[in-house]
Amino acid sequence: MTAGINSDNLSIVMVRPRYSENIGAAARAMCNMGLKTLVVVAPENFDIEKVRKLATHAASDVVDKIEMYEHLREALAPYNYVVGTTARLGGERVTISSPSEMAGNLVGISKKNRIAVLFGPEDRGLLNEDIRLCHELVNIPASDFSSLNVSQAVLIICYEIFLAGIEDKVKFAPRLATRFELDGMYDNVKDILVRIDYINPENPDYWMNKLRHFFTRMELRAREVSIIRGICRQIDWYGKKCYKDGLASGKKEIKEGKL
Repeated sequence: MTAGINSDNLSIVMVRPRYSENIGAAARAMCNMGLKTLVVVAPENFDIEKVRKLATHAASDVVDKIEMYEHLREALAPYNYVVGTTARLGGERVTISSPSEMAGNLVGISKKNRIAVLFGPEDRGLLNEDIRLCHELVNIPASDFSSLNVSQAVLIICYEIFLAGIEDKVKFAPRLATRFELDGMYDNVKDILVRIDYINPENPDYWMNKLRHFFTRMELRAREVSIIRGICRQIDWYGKKCYKDGLASGKKEIKEGKL
């Protein structure tokens, strides 16, 4: 792409796309802007010939190397930073960036981190469960009809990333934790918080969203994630130890006739 951005670390991820033609058009848009890696998750009625027709010969390399996955979490496992695109606002969709703001952030992050930019299906976009996997959300401003064709949205985002890469000023960005590392940490934290009755086990994701927003703002590194998981393991060990000590103490008192 340009000297300002590492395009090898940037991937476009289309989540549950309904039309193969849009996958092809997105591949062509990526080719126009110098991006090479297209990931497709659980597509409906995937037809490679329809993809190739809209991609044209120019984007054949992008099409030939499409990475296919059945589940989004699996697809995102190796990535350090995840951006989600959304037309809807409010609810869990807080801290929304503009395309230019998002692109500016990615220039520095791309130096040492793999980045995935998510685009949802044509009819309803990304679900809340998809959004929870994102570090940052971006909204493309539009007029009264705010929903763009997904391939148009891909082109706009790729164009902003291309423009941002032309800038000479690039801020330092460390190697962040991968999505796989973060998901493991969140699973550990949720398990511990449910077991100590800090969050409601009937709806743990509601409470976990607040922690996700908190940790996302911190842009955790792998070592920091390891520390948090270590704390969770220690809490787990100490809780089990206290329980076992209590049982042993009770048995001893029973044996000595104190109970």
